[in-house]
Amino acid sequence: GTIHLFRKSQRSLVGKLTHEFRLVAADRRSWKILLFGAINLICIGFLLMWCSSTNSIALTAYTYLTIFDLFSLVTCLISYWVMMKKPSPVYSFGFERFEVLAVFASTVLAQLGALFILKESVERFLEQPEIHTGRLLVGTFVALFFNLFTMLSIKNKPFAYVSEAASTSWLQEHVADLSRSICGIIPGLSSIFLPRMNPFVLIDIAGALALCITYMLIEINNYFAVDTASAIAIALMTFGTMYPMSVYSGKVLLQTTPPHVIGQLDKLLREVSTLDGVLEVRNEHFWTLGFGTLAGSVHVRIRRDANEQMVLAHVTNRLYTLVSTLTVQIFKDDWIRPTLSSVPIANNILNLSDHHIIPMPSLKAADNLNPVTSTPAKPSSPPPEFSFNTPGKNVSPVILLNTQTKPYGLGFNHGSAPYSSVLSQGLGIPGVGAAQGFRTGFANVPSRYGTNARGQPRP
Repeated sequence: GTIHLFRKSQRSLVGKLTHEFRLVAADRRSWKILLFGAINLICIGFLLMWCSSTNSIALTAYTYLTIFDLFSLVTCLISYWVMMKKPSPVYSFGFERFEVLAVFASTVLAQLGALFILKESVERFLEQPEIHTGRLLVGTFVALFFNLFTMLSIKNKPFAYVSEAASTSWLQEHVADLSRSICGIIPGLSSIFLPRMNPFVLIDIAGALALCITYMLIEINNYFAVDTASAIAIALMTFGTMYPMSVYSGKVLLQTTPPHVIGQLDKLLREVSTLDGVLEVRNEHFWTLGFGTLAGSVHVRIRRDANEQMVLAHVTNRLYTLVSTLTVQIFKDDWIRPTLSSVPIANNILNLSDHHIIPMPSLKAADNLNPVTSTPAKPSSPPPEFSFNTPGKNVSPVILLNTQTKPYGLGFNHGSAPYSSVLSQGLGIPGVGAAQGFRTGFANVPSRYGTNARGQPRP
């Protein structure tokens, strides 16, 4: 290969990440996210210390929601980075799947934290420690304020899309039923509670409410087991809220077709199949490239006389309304031409440019054939109206030299005999070898059966 003397050394993984982070930090929109990220780290540090001092696992479960907010801020930074990057030869469809992967990883990590809380809670039921409520309520309100302020101040496009596109959680369904009852009494609250609340705001409020109930019961009756029960409730709410988002983002990563667009795609494909010149639409495949971005490929078979560019323009115009990244392959119909030879070709006559091969069909049921007409003889049927001088059975294919070739597109050369040879075979004289010359076209074919023009048998 080529030797590059002054080739630049490749950057390490840390160097590449640093370069991309500088690219994102150059945009002023990301400064706000970086500021919230720094405050989030400070808040997480204080909350973890208060969790250790109060010995409350419920506050620990609620602190995991603040850690999830940090993951959401990182996802928002990745979304800004995706908008700055352009498609490359390696990533021809762009970098939109990175934000899908970030959402999937964030929701899965939140569910793993919930499972860890459930495991610790089961152990605490066996031996319940004492809970100190000195900083329990302070930590609850600090975490609630920061979570709501982060969710409402930062416009996180990936999580906003997933929260609307994914199926509702069991917490949202129960709150929706309660909201309908409340809105029936107070109609003015319908704009806040209906049709469905933001799942992140809902879980923050529900977790804070569980911690407030825990604080009150411990202060009144020293009922420490309620802290473990609240931790289990917060963990179940976290798992139930994150699971539909993980399923939705996982289906996007698996390149599945969204269920809500299948009907529209079928309608568009039926319209494409009825376009002028389109014979068949096949090998269609559509998948979700990113959040709100649909990609697809389709093969379209058209007539041989159709205009490829015109059909391509019409197909793209129909599908582009729903599929933003589309690949259409147009190919014309290929007629299947029958082969001229139905028998194996010997090795010594493979040069088809010098010979003609005319296979003679074998005659089946030769015992029932009439040698005059070469048709099955029936005693009850009248004699045939026409008689043909046909060659006998067991006649091998005739190999002739090619005098004049005409290519027909399949590699076979067909020759034409001169008029003099045709007239010499008796084609121009009616009744004299006319049938035999018409059936074979050659005079040197041996004729074992048949009669001549005078009715005398041929030698």
